[in-house]
Amino acid sequence: MSFQKTFKALSDPVRRQILDLLKNGRMSAGEIAGSFQMTGATISYHLKILKQADLVTETREKNFIYYELNASVLEETILWLKDLTA
Repeated sequence: MSFQKTFKALSDPVRRQILDLLKNGRMSAGEIAGSFQMTGATISYHLKILKQADLVTETREKNFIYYELNASVLEETILWLKDLTA
């Protein structure tokens, strides 16, 4: 896990909103895009950054790509931050 990639991904409010959507379960790229007033290309860019940081995983099923939250990376980051305050 790269904290640099994680913090870069978390620094953008749109990406945090995408993670918030995914906490309720997996969603297709189209479902995610439907929650925003942005182009599909912009949403794809944000999903790419989230994938590079391992904050989301993707699964391809037929013509669809589904995204899911990877909570383990978030948990690792939280534990690291918590250790800084100890």
